[in-house]
Amino acid sequence: MSTTERIEVHGAVQGVGFRPHVHRLATELGISGDVRNAGGHVVITACGPAEALAEFRRALHDRAPKHARVERITVTPGGTTAHDGFAVLDSGFEAGPRTVVPDLATCDACVAELFDPGDRRYRYPFVNCTDCGPRATIVASLPYDRTRTTMAAFPLCPPCAAEYRDPADRRFHAEPVACPACGPRLRWGDATGEEALGLAVAAVRRGGVVAVKGVGGYQLVCAAADEDAVIRLRELKHRPRKPLAVMVRDLGEARELSDVDAEAAALLRSPAAPIVVLPSRTGDLDVGLFLPYSPLHHLLLHDLAQPLVVTSGNRSGEPITILDEHAHAVLGPLVDGVLSHDRPILARYDDSVVRAGRMVRRARGFAPEPVPLPVASPVPVLALGAQLKHTAALAVGDRAILGPHTGDLENADTLAAFEHTAETLCRWQGVTPEHCAHDLHPRYLSSRHARRWPRDRRIPVQHHHAHVAATAAEHGVRGPFVGVAYDGLGLGDDGTLWGGEVLLATYRGYRRVARFGLVPLPGGEVAVRRPSRMVLAYRHGAEDFGGPSIPDLRPPAESALVRRMVERRINSPLTSSAGRLFDAASALLGLCDENSYEGEAAVLLESAAAAHSGPALDWKLHRRDGLWVYDPVPTLRDLVTCDDPTGVAAARFHTTIAEVTAALVRETAGTVRTVCLGGGVFQNRRLVDALRRELGEFAVLAGERVPVNDGGISYGQAVVAAARLAGRDC
Repeated sequence: MSTTERIEVHGAVQGVGFRPHVHRLATELGISGDVRNAGGHVVITACGPAEALAEFRRALHDRAPKHARVERITVTPGGTTAHDGFAVLDSGFEAGPRTVVPDLATCDACVAELFDPGDRRYRYPFVNCTDCGPRATIVASLPYDRTRTTMAAFPLCPPCAAEYRDPADRRFHAEPVACPACGPRLRWGDATGEEALGLAVAAVRRGGVVAVKGVGGYQLVCAAADEDAVIRLRELKHRPRKPLAVMVRDLGEARELSDVDAEAAALLRSPAAPIVVLPSRTGDLDVGLFLPYSPLHHLLLHDLAQPLVVTSGNRSGEPITILDEHAHAVLGPLVDGVLSHDRPILARYDDSVVRAGRMVRRARGFAPEPVPLPVASPVPVLALGAQLKHTAALAVGDRAILGPHTGDLENADTLAAFEHTAETLCRWQGVTPEHCAHDLHPRYLSSRHARRWPRDRRIPVQHHHAHVAATAAEHGVRGPFVGVAYDGLGLGDDGTLWGGEVLLATYRGYRRVARFGLVPLPGGEVAVRRPSRMVLAYRHGAEDFGGPSIPDLRPPAESALVRRMVERRINSPLTSSAGRLFDAASALLGLCDENSYEGEAAVLLESAAAAHSGPALDWKLHRRDGLWVYDPVPTLRDLVTCDDPTGVAAARFHTTIAEVTAALVRETAGTVRTVCLGGGVFQNRRLVDALRRELGEFAVLAGERVPVNDGGISYGQAVVAAARLAGRDC
């Protein structure tokens, strides 16, 4: 006896070949009915014997396509079907949570076709199937169908249409499917197709820098071994010292540049295909490596047969370029040519970056995959993020959709990019946010954006609370936790600049229980850029706990200037920042007097400490105004006078900060046994590993899928806002 069921499947089930999967299962089990996309989920009408239907439901979950994620299956008895067999129907528009699948790296089957002279897609730079290809970057709205993507402008030719309709074909309902006869084409000036690609390859081979339209935006490309080309690219990007990502053909080439372990190899070859930061074989700074993740990248690497520098196509301080006219107008005069194509990019996605298994930049390949909220939000909330390494997040129900890395909100262009991302997230979900969550800092562009909401619709979230709440939420922490927030700067709820904080926290609130000693920032942003100035700030203006000061090692003129600024309180706000302490230590050891990029001094300090060890430097804790306070002056004084080699001194500084942090946690934790680390300082893997050793009796958690730096702030804001609106912590 046959029965009929309506089955709804929720999760990452659009853009991953789920409808073809359903069709194959139904045909295999003799079930009639149909399947369609609806909003962000899949709706199935299934008719068959009870035993077959039970096996069908199990297989929907247990045998799901490799890129799918089935979160929930609901079954309602009844329903009707007009099909003798099983059909894939046009999509509907039912309400509910929606998941947009991230862009997927080219699969092995498509790579084989790409280089098969007998295949009709031989050397076609837009080959894809249900297992790979563009997703989030081409979607205008949901449900995910070709008509709602940028591929709507490319009608299918008869052979592609036949593949698209054939349930036995791996391109069955692959929405971006195309071929040279009907799909997008490359362009270089007046040349198109293979000729355009050849001209771009020739330009790179001659030592040029070219702009290439990638999956989520334009990229700047040159030969990694060509020093002159790399120097020119650095000048173009205003990036004199920050490491540049290198794209290599395969794992073998990656292993020539770094020691690639099994975890790194899996990441490099994963569908996300992120940049993976690894130790360089040269012994210098770490190197960011990644494999080609689009057919066009595969062709470039194959034809040039050498590693390439591949970095975001933008000028310093601007978002990655996605518009062809902007690329030609802005990047064109700076490079040796522009390799573009006629498939529009709707959403900008820079490359993701992973280091030591932890997310540094969450973008292409990972975003906009949702992350869980420990407390469901009663209404949609848009979390606006902070200022640096900006992201936005949208809280809908029991999850947050975390948008891609935008960049630093420093000008109108990056603000417009953020607003476009926020609008896209809301459009995909089909919601209008009822509240916004924002940082306390009034001068952040994201906070200014919040003023568009009525005051009673704004939810201010303290910067460091957002940091540690993000870590706690990612790991599903329930109940109170100790939050250790170390970063550059963030506005505290008392109006001062925090950055070296210990909080006793829940998702709804926190109490500050410990901090680092205060120090002025002479010149404000100038002190952030100049670690050498932070040495003078600690010398002349560190919070006084009655001990001797640091020896004055800077030139007399500069020292006198900073001293006057500090004494007269001229543009010298006080901060408890751990990040600025790392800057001062780096400058004292002669590693970095001026940051050419954010965090450079700390990166060099960690690099110097590699392969070295040593006991802690001098450190002291005090009680002040009800807080435990770490006085960093004895540590810096010992760092100056210890006479250790630079690497050993750098290692001892890390040991000191780990011991200090462990002491602060033990003094303040009470019965709480979970410690959540947040803030950019904890991108330092040496420090995180040392803390886990020091705090062996605690569960010490750090961000993994969500960046521990400011890229995770919007997620933390969404977590806090949802908990406050719901009126509970778990």
